[in-house]
Amino acid sequence: MAAGTRPGEWSIQDLAKAAGTTSRALRHYGQLGLLTPSRIGVNGYRYYDQDSLVRLQRILLLRELGLGLPAIAEVLAGQRDTATALRAHLGLLEQEQDRIRRRIESVRTTLHKTERGERLVAAEVFDGFDHTRYKDEVIERWGKDAYDSGDRWWRSMTDADKQRFQQTHLDIAADYGRAHAAGLDPDSAEVQAIVARHREWIGVGWQGRAVEKHAFIGLGEMYVADPRFGRNYDVHGAGTVEFVRDAMTIYAETNL
Repeated sequence: MAAGTRPGEWSIQDLAKAAGTTSRALRHYGQLGLLTPSRIGVNGYRYYDQDSLVRLQRILLLRELGLGLPAIAEVLAGQRDTATALRAHLGLLEQEQDRIRRRIESVRTTLHKTERGERLVAAEVFDGFDHTRYKDEVIERWGKDAYDSGDRWWRSMTDADKQRFQQTHLDIAADYGRAHAAGLDPDSAEVQAIVARHREWIGVGWQGRAVEKHAFIGLGEMYVADPRFGRNYDVHGAGTVEFVRDAMTIYAETNL
């Protein structure tokens, strides 16, 4: 039991560890009013009781089912019953199922044509790839204008432009993985050069909006807190996503 913790309660670190999430995520839930601490100690530490434990379990279950945080807030506030929320989510899952089916067919077609030496068709290669799956998160963190601007920019791009943009990020992620595997420090010149490329790539997607210090650090934290983003980096080796976050924080503190 952490110092200052009373019987029947958990510190934010203990609760995050038990739930398999992060303190950052719990603080974010608190800021949104989803999970407020049962008390805050004189030291400023957050503590959670058994009711908080049950509430967090429900939040994580709804997140696992794919509900966005605004929808979860409605469920927890009683404005939307669980059945209604799940019915809406079932429709989204069915759409996702269709998108995944199209993506499988896209990859299968690309594989077959590649093996036979046939010409690839861009519409077939990219069928089923959908950037809008992160719409709720973008609006929640940066506002609807940011999403709408990015959406217009993405839809205005040619298939070749989209492919180049995606490949740039894949290359950056791979370079992070190689640097981490080589034992380089996040503040080394080599790693910070990768972060500079990463910041430039983000700036392209943000369409001229400044990549500010707090936003850049927040992105790194989000990569760690949200496994959907973290797996883009940890695919290159366990611990890479934390390495990326640390490197981004150092870059932001020094350059932004």
